[in-house]
Amino acid sequence: MTAVDKPRTAVRTVTATIDGREVTVPEGTSIYNAAQQVGVDIPVLCHNERYDPVGVCRMCVVDTGGRVFAAACVRPCEDGMTVKTSTPELERNRATLTELLISDQPARAEDPKQTTTGDNLLLDLADRFDVAHETTELPCGSGRGVDSSNPVINVDHDACILCDRCVRACDDIQGNDVIGRSGKGYSTKIAFDLNDPMGSSSCVTCGECVQACPTGALTNKPINLIPIQPREQLDAVDSVCPYCGVGCALTYYVDRERGAIAFAEGRDQPGSKSRLCVKGRYGWDYAASPQRLTTPLIRIDSSYPKGPLSADVRGDAHNDRGRGGGGGNRSGGKKGRDGRRKPGGLVDYDEVMPHFREATWDEALDLIARRLLEIHAAGGPGAIAGFGSAKCSNEEAYLFQKLIRAGFGTNNIDHCTRLCHASSVAALFEGVGSGAVSTTYSDVANAEIVIITGSNPTANHPVASSFFKQARRRGTKIVYVDPRANTVAEHADFYCQVKPGTDVAFYNSIMYEVIRLGMIDREFIAERVSNYDELARTVADYPPERAAQITGVDADLIRTVARAWGEARAGVIYWGMGISQHTTGTDNARCLIALCSITGNVGKPGAGLHPLRGQNNVQGASDAGLIPMFYPDYQGVDLDGTRERFEQAWGTKLDPKRGLTVTEIIGSVLKPGGVRGMYMLGENPFLSDPNINKVRKALGALDFLVVQDIFLTETAEFADVILPASSYLEKDGSYTNTDRRVQLGRKVMDPPGQARVDWEIVQDIARRIGLDWNYASPSEVFDEMVALMPSYKNLRHENLGLSGKLYPNDDPEHTDGTVVLFDERFNTDDGLAHLVPAQWLPARELPDAEYPLVLNTGRLLEHWHTGSMTRRSFALDSIAPVAEVYVHPKDAADRGLAHGERVRVRSRRGEIELQVRISHREQLGNCFIPFHFREAAANLLTIDEIDPYGKIPEFKFCAVQVEALGVPHTESVSAVGVAE
Repeated sequence: MTAVDKPRTAVRTVTATIDGREVTVPEGTSIYNAAQQVGVDIPVLCHNERYDPVGVCRMCVVDTGGRVFAAACVRPCEDGMTVKTSTPELERNRATLTELLISDQPARAEDPKQTTTGDNLLLDLADRFDVAHETTELPCGSGRGVDSSNPVINVDHDACILCDRCVRACDDIQGNDVIGRSGKGYSTKIAFDLNDPMGSSSCVTCGECVQACPTGALTNKPINLIPIQPREQLDAVDSVCPYCGVGCALTYYVDRERGAIAFAEGRDQPGSKSRLCVKGRYGWDYAASPQRLTTPLIRIDSSYPKGPLSADVRGDAHNDRGRGGGGGNRSGGKKGRDGRRKPGGLVDYDEVMPHFREATWDEALDLIARRLLEIHAAGGPGAIAGFGSAKCSNEEAYLFQKLIRAGFGTNNIDHCTRLCHASSVAALFEGVGSGAVSTTYSDVANAEIVIITGSNPTANHPVASSFFKQARRRGTKIVYVDPRANTVAEHADFYCQVKPGTDVAFYNSIMYEVIRLGMIDREFIAERVSNYDELARTVADYPPERAAQITGVDADLIRTVARAWGEARAGVIYWGMGISQHTTGTDNARCLIALCSITGNVGKPGAGLHPLRGQNNVQGASDAGLIPMFYPDYQGVDLDGTRERFEQAWGTKLDPKRGLTVTEIIGSVLKPGGVRGMYMLGENPFLSDPNINKVRKALGALDFLVVQDIFLTETAEFADVILPASSYLEKDGSYTNTDRRVQLGRKVMDPPGQARVDWEIVQDIARRIGLDWNYASPSEVFDEMVALMPSYKNLRHENLGLSGKLYPNDDPEHTDGTVVLFDERFNTDDGLAHLVPAQWLPARELPDAEYPLVLNTGRLLEHWHTGSMTRRSFALDSIAPVAEVYVHPKDAADRGLAHGERVRVRSRRGEIELQVRISHREQLGNCFIPFHFREAAANLLTIDEIDPYGKIPEFKFCAVQVEALGVPHTESVSAVGVAE
């Protein structure tokens, strides 16, 4: 029985007297919590309300009249109990305990915590009881050592008091189970895994242990020589993490004198609850990189005809053959002793910058406006296209799509949702009338069972995964479905290792069993679902035996999972790009929608559909209309009434035809009469799009390209004008996370040099092409947005507060917003969930004798997308600096490959070189490559076949070969691709 279904019973209470104050509390309430309610302060060291109480430090002991003192944090109140919290004997005990602990601590002037953040809780108690390391006569023990193996966390075992707060932070909060104890007696100390150095253990450097530690045992190291100081000496800026769609709330502590961030901490918010991952806590220094663009740049005349400028981007990084078009000096670049270019994680500025000259803002913006208007006049609206960014704010996304639509009369506007969850949005909009999640990730607490499929949340959504792991410990069953045995599989009750591209067959078989067993919700189907009969006929062709042949999952396991799902009173499906990034991605999502719908698992707590969104604002950018077929709030551009409302609001005629998607725009550039001019805001399609060879050719064929970014990207090498933009940390704006939570990101520091805030740049271009825009602030843009977006109704910057608000929200002044959608009806025209049956289809490109392995691509915990931010972060690049291909042990043995050896991976489109990592997480016949590393660009290998509905590329399935570098191969394929 879930938390939702438990019958309400009267809560039993007890009444106790604490220091003469009577308090009535629910039965089971600890003395410590009861004391807090009546304003009685009990000192603690090991206790923190975020962790399970253990009572190991004994600082909180109180007198209950019993034979021995009781630890207030673990002892429950009893009816009629009388408690004394500060008798002379208790205070003497606490003073003695404090002196015993302080005697082994470093001197105050050398204490790792006190000399940085200045908040050593043990020293606070020492001051309270007037004891000190310097004056105690107790002997000082030492010799347990220091561990500095982690790049950003220092471990001082001599400063540890064995309070176990770090253990509970790691276990209870993050669910990583890395920290324990080792040794006996005085030699006892906290240990990482099997007493490994922290830096070589399975620790994921989330920093939760540092945030928990009350002494100097665990402290942050300074990053980029910016000293860590007490909070009161720094400027605290409350904002939101700029990485994944979880949108964790955090506080940056800024050293204004040095103009830099000193450190970051998680802060309370309903979604993240003070948690962070390694990227949020330590990955912010990219914004201070010396490689930031600071001045507008214009391509010089001698660097035409246009093309790639560096050896890496030309495609001759390993052989210097100079393949690929484009003018200018093609020599240069750093080489090793063998004449080959050394692998590198960043664009070589020395190679590229000589092809551009600095310009004033007026010169650059005038040139952009003139050239885009000329192309528009010559080729019509269809000759212009824009790529926006999910890293930009809601306001910037809204203005950018408005510029392309109102300024150039085209719907050729898209962003990275096309590359991550476009198929999910297509299926959700078709099935339930909304592209957003129907419940939050923290609603897992109310679920009896969850399916996590096609996702690796421990790497991609680490804080969300901590909620999943917590729920598992409380009894929620977890079904994990993925070709890779990621760490989530270790926390799952049932792990189904499906063959890549067989999701439709798997979920059709689950539905087959649910229907066969009579575990459907007949009332829900009758009242709230359409097309059930057709779905039932389709899934009847997928008994578990047939599905087992297709998917590789044992038929009995399919039956077990189906029964577990069918028996549960509430279940949620969370999915990622392993579902969406297929040519059958929309069909995959249709199956998930159907599975939830036929079992009534939508519209109630602990149940629903949740595609875990990738980038920090991919939900908001989609909501704001940064997609070619919808205006803001998913209002169709081809609907007359909708278009008329936006025409009236924007004061101009709009295109009635749907625009081109990301991959269609790239294809259009290569066709006569296609796209000729592009404006790219914060996107890097050279690395993020499939089939890099095709992208290279298209970018070189553009008549005019504007790139607005914070770094010189691979795509910028093809630009005519490069505009220096603002990082996330340098502007105000709102962002919408995967839960539909709209939050404010706040300016932390000024942009460097002449770099400018993105929305202001877009407005200046709009004015130059004839649009009368006069926005004074992001909040003004937000107000205009909200007026056109029914889902965001009632939201304003002023009522978002420090924790943001969920949409829809009838009363944001007083409520957090709607957690569960579709409790009474779906957002479809008839209010019903529309079930769309799907037949399993094989992938478009299958393995063969020459390319026998299936390639899967994805993210690492420490990195982000094309790596332009994370590879300029000291902590993140230190932890994961090397591109690797993950290969099953037998596949490696069959090829004679050793762990760490450099190998070649090739597909029909090109090849890359990188290190091999032998991994038991891979299926036999499969390999995995993270796509963050430009020197081993995974998307050189991937195909550009797309899903016919979501128009999303097939990133998760293509045929490759992995081989030793000495193996002969086809000479016509270069080391980084064929320049077509």
